[in-house]
Parts: sequence; structure tokens; C-alpha cells
Amino acid sequence: MSFRDLRNFTEMMRALGYPRLISMENFRTPNFPLVSEVLVWLVKRYEPQTDIPTDVDMEQDRVFFIKAVAQFMATKAHIKLNTKKLYQADGYAVKELLKITSVLYSAMRTKGMGTSETGDEESSKFKFDLGSKITELKAARQLASEITSKGASLYDLLGKEVDLRELRTAAIARPLEINETERVMRVAIKEVLEQVQKMKDMLNNVASDEANLEAKIEKRKLELERNQKRLQTLQSVRPAFMDEYEKIEEELQKQYSTYLEKFRNLSYLEQQLDDYHRTEQERFEEAENTLRLMQNKLKEEEKRLLKAGNSNEDSDMEIQDDDGSDSDVEDRRPLKPRTARHMRMQGRTDVHVVGTMHGGMSDDELIY
Repeated sequence: MSFRDLRNFTEMMRALGYPRLISMENFRTPNFPLVSEVLVWLVKRYEPQTDIPTDVDMEQDRVFFIKAVAQFMATKAHIKLNTKKLYQADGYAVKELLKITSVLYSAMRTKGMGTSETGDEESSKFKFDLGSKITELKAARQLASEITSKGASLYDLLGKEVDLRELRTAAIARPLEINETERVMRVAIKEVLEQVQKMKDMLNNVASDEANLEAKIEKRKLELERNQKRLQTLQSVRPAFMDEYEKIEEELQKQYSTYLEKFRNLSYLEQQLDDYHRTEQERFEEAENTLRLMQNKLKEEEKRLLKAGNSNEDSDMEIQDDDGSDSDVEDRRPLKPRTARHMRMQGRTDVHVVGTMHGGMSDDELIY
């Protein structure tokens, strides 16, 4: 027993969640109840459905218990335990218990690392592209189908094993006969000779086929050389219409250049015409706006003059009421603006009336 083993065992049991606190002093002396309790807990932790006898009061019960635990761990976990050291239940038993706890502890660590790193490394480490594994997947499916078919054929053959065993036993028990053996060997030799003859015939056929292929290849080579020579002669001969074709091509090139020049000029002139029309349209709209503004000004001036004429007419009427029946003054009074306004209302648009606030209008104030 070593201090390191004992410390590792206690720490692993604490990490595995053993409910009881184990100290290093528990194994100074033989302590079989604690060892049996730890073994039962480890077995249940490894396989919860297992059935291990827990009665360790008598010596025979302890021996049976140790044997059952060792057998279970050997068959299920492939862990070989020393039953003698386990039965001692002292520091030497810790080494045997450490074999089981180390397996469970490593499994727990692997599971914990997998659950903790699943979220971080799922997309990078444990994630693979199924596209690159298609061939392996197909191979696995093919192997699975082959395994299924082989298993079915093996099952059928095992079902026939009872009859075949009897035939095999009879064949083995039967004594060998020299004449029968010679006959079988002659038949086998004959079949081998026939196969050899077939192979020789195939080799002869291969040679003839090779000669035929060589002849065909030589014929194709001659045809290729003939065609190459014909091609060279055709390339060296100048066609009769080639000169005319070149002249027409040069003329076409000149015509195309002229067409491009005229097309550019036409496009430029069309653009200039559009600009001119746009400018004229803007001038026309500007003139219309100016005329409209002048008409509005004239209308406003006319309204203002009409309002001024109305006010002068009212003042003249007041002055006339004050004078009474003075005939001389009435004869000397100039034409009233009423007459002018009446004439304007009859359609004379060329008469403009200008009055003042002093009552009465002079001859200079009437503008025709």
C-alpha cells in the first residue's frame, strides 16, 4: 500500500459521489464491512440491475461475496481482481478497489467533458461533413447487407449441420480405395489438361487478335497520312474568288467607316436640334409668364383707377348738393365723371378716368 494510492482512491470516491466520507486511516487495519460496502456501491454504480449478495456475516458468505464481485467485474468490465487482497480488506485491497474506481472516474470525466464542451465544440470538433463520408456510408451499408446475407446463409448451414455431420462422419470413417482414388485423380488431371488447352487456345487467339489490330492500326496510319497530304494541298491552293472577296471586304470596310461617320454626325445634329427646341420652348414659356404678369398688373391698375373714380364721383355729388340752384356755376362745371363712366360701361375701353379727392374733374384729367 502507498500513500498516493490511498489518496487517489479517496479523492475518486468523493468525486464519484460516494455518500460516506472515507479517510486514509480506515484501511490501517482490516475493515471488511467498509470494503464490502464500497464493492457493492461500485458494482451498483457500474451496473444498477445486477444482483450481488450482501450478506457478509459468515466466512463462507464473505468468500462467496468476493468471488461474485470478482467474477462480475471480470465478465462485465474485463477487470481482473485479486480476491486474496480483497479478502484482506486492508491497504492492499485499496489497489484492487482502485482498478474499479479509476475506470468509473475516467468514464465520468469523459462524460463531463463531452457535456461541457458540446456547446462550444459542436460546430468545430465533433461536427463533420456528411458529403465527405458518403463513400464510407455506402461501404458500410454494403457490408451490413453482406453481413445479413452471410448470417442468413450461415444460419441455414447450421440448420443442416445435423445431417451433414452424419455424412461427414460416414465419409471420414469409410476406408480409402485405391481404384476410386486413382479414378478421381485421373478425372482431376483431365480437367486440368482441358483448362490448360483452353488457356493455350486463348493465347493463340490473343496473338491473332494482336496481329489483326496491328494491321488495322497500320491501315489507319496510312489513311491519316493521305488525309494530311490532301489537307496540305488544299491549304496551298488559293481559291479563284479570293481576290474579289478581298476587294469587296476592303470596300465594305470603307462603307462601314462612312456609315459610322454619318451616324455620328446625325446623332450630333439631332442632339443640337433637341437643345434648340428645348431653348425655344423655355423662351416661349418665359414670354407667356411675362405677358401674364403684365396682364395681372394692368388689371390691378384698372381696378385701382375704378376705385379712385368711384370715390371722386361721390365727392362731386356732395359738392353739387351744397351749391343748390346756381345755374351759372352749373353751366360752367365741366363734364362729370358719371358721363365718362357711363360711356365706359357702354363699351369704350380706350377711355381712362383720373380723378382727385377735391370734387370735380378738369378737362386735363379726362384722358381719351
